[in-house]
Amino acid sequence: MNWIGELYDLYDKNERFAGKMEPGQPVLLPLYHTTVAAQLTVTIDEKGNFLYAETVPEEEKSTIIPVTDKSSSRTAGVEPHPLCDNLKYLAGDYADYVSGKDCTRNHTLYMEQLRKWVESPESHPKAEAIYYYLCKNTLMHDLVKSGILTIKEDGMVDEKRKLQIVSQADAFVRFRVETDELPDDEVWTDQTGRFSPECWKDRTLQQSYINFCRSQREEEGLSYLTGEYGRISYLQPKKVRNEGDGAKLISSNDEANFTFKGRFLTKEEAFAIGYEDSQKVHNALKWILRKQGTSYDGMYFVTWESNSGQIPDWLSDSDEICRQAEERGIFETAAKERSVQSEAEGQDASEARSAAESEKDAGRSEIAEWEAEINDEEEETEETPETGEVGAARFRKAIKGYEKNLSQSSRTVIMALDAATTGRLALMEFKDYHSARYLESLKSWYESCEWLQWKSGKKGRYSFLGMVGIRDAAELLYGTEQNGYFSMKGKEKLYKEVAKRWMPCILEGKEVPVDMVRVAVHRASSPVSFDSRFQWERILAFACSLVKQQYKKRYKEDWTMALDENCTRRDYLYGRLLAVADRIEYRTFDKDDGRQTNAKRYMNAFSQNPFRTWKILEEKLVPYLGQLMPPERLVYQNLIDSICSKFSIKDFENDKALDGLYLLGFHNQSYDLKKKKEEQKEEKINE
Repeated sequence: MNWIGELYDLYDKNERFAGKMEPGQPVLLPLYHTTVAAQLTVTIDEKGNFLYAETVPEEEKSTIIPVTDKSSSRTAGVEPHPLCDNLKYLAGDYADYVSGKDCTRNHTLYMEQLRKWVESPESHPKAEAIYYYLCKNTLMHDLVKSGILTIKEDGMVDEKRKLQIVSQADAFVRFRVETDELPDDEVWTDQTGRFSPECWKDRTLQQSYINFCRSQREEEGLSYLTGEYGRISYLQPKKVRNEGDGAKLISSNDEANFTFKGRFLTKEEAFAIGYEDSQKVHNALKWILRKQGTSYDGMYFVTWESNSGQIPDWLSDSDEICRQAEERGIFETAAKERSVQSEAEGQDASEARSAAESEKDAGRSEIAEWEAEINDEEEETEETPETGEVGAARFRKAIKGYEKNLSQSSRTVIMALDAATTGRLALMEFKDYHSARYLESLKSWYESCEWLQWKSGKKGRYSFLGMVGIRDAAELLYGTEQNGYFSMKGKEKLYKEVAKRWMPCILEGKEVPVDMVRVAVHRASSPVSFDSRFQWERILAFACSLVKQQYKKRYKEDWTMALDENCTRRDYLYGRLLAVADRIEYRTFDKDDGRQTNAKRYMNAFSQNPFRTWKILEEKLVPYLGQLMPPERLVYQNLIDSICSKFSIKDFENDKALDGLYLLGFHNQSYDLKKKKEEQKEEKINE
């Protein structure tokens, strides 16, 4: 299906929710309706008598109102809304309280339009009550008498006073109609059986206006959207991305330039869209954007499942995908189906893991002997994360849970919208996938970039195995460090640039752009340029993810967090040497006071000229090695010798710049040394 068909289908499948307002949730607009920000609520009875008025709280200002195709598109015109509107349309006594403004025509047009609805067979008791009240021409008088509108000494309304952000003379009014008894006709009761006094919440009033509009004889023609004959409209809705958005997705009013000229003589030849077809498409798009869209500097991305099922968002990081799956119960659904099998296999799996750990420990006996002699008084502030099988399994389990909750016919739709000008909105991307393929693409992406990532949350800093999301990626690539976080002030457009360029990488398995990998590697190679070690470690992990993905796509090589002690690649080995040098010096620090080791200070130079820089670092290591205990010193010296023995002489003396693979060697070796220390501490506690 095309994007119009998808949105049309989305509206039809959710039309039962149209007009239903719930706190904190976006509303799916009924046909022939829109939302506005109201400043005043006027309450009357069913006979049209004024009861009281009040200002609308800021958090409750969103109001559903009936509209016509012309009033929904008005800017400076006088087209009235059918029921609720500004004071200059509603108040027959407006000129008595606002000087210098003749709004007689506004009020006349409004009353004529409302009268047609009230006198039609599709009328509604609330619309009739409002009409009877406004025929009295006392709205301004009632608001002033109630103290809602402030007047000056001359009796005129003080236009400088604001209600929310508008002058009180231009306030938008909505209505409540109270009644002592329920109407006899069940047609006018809502689904709960209650006659809601709030006009903007009454779905029976909404349906009444829809029926009235459908009963009117309007221009009919062939809708280019559906291929059916019906009411045609050439004015399309605004407020697509947000309530203040004036950009239109479909427009042909530019008759002086080249919107359609050169191909058609008139706009009628260019396109003709059924009014209700257009309303369904636009209302569905507004709803889904507000419900689950993401905005980057005015560019909106939205992803949804064809049957309104739960689906992970490709813009999120893998930790967020797992967390949402757990909150939605999707994670548990997949887990329950394997619980019986897991219990049966638990003992065997535990024994297998124990055997694997024993084998690993045996291969590391040399370092284990040294670590047994480390003083317990040393304390580091570095956080050692839980990763490996547990982290990877968590993500796979989440994706499996999503798969089991979707039907075989499920499709995933992705749209991206942006506006080059304030009046024109463009569809930048539209993709339609079978949901199984979409989930497989996500799984492939996150696994191809899987690395130990760091994150700040409500409970502090923590780690997860996976890949960062689009927002974090942009900040890590281009953000400026300020007070322990990355600021994108003045660079907000880069968010959407990263999203646009990463979309084919995530959804279609393309390689991450080389320039972005280069930027990440360069930033990770300059730890001294960061005040926060935590932020540098985030960039280091992020760069490793991009390098890993690049090698997987370009060379079909799979790199993991596990140290590859048999690797003889020059870049990887030099990265390992740098990590060992960093660790030796760090071990001599009495406490972690934020000092940088020589390895980190020389890291950028090392990445450009490793052979020459290693000579300098090796000389600087001598006094630090002298401060270590003999067993520990011997282990580090043996480790350096072991790494150097894997070089060929030609590779070792080659002084050309290292590629991003050296960061993987650095990170793998650093993590391996930290992990060994934690394992030894646990062994001491268990003893």
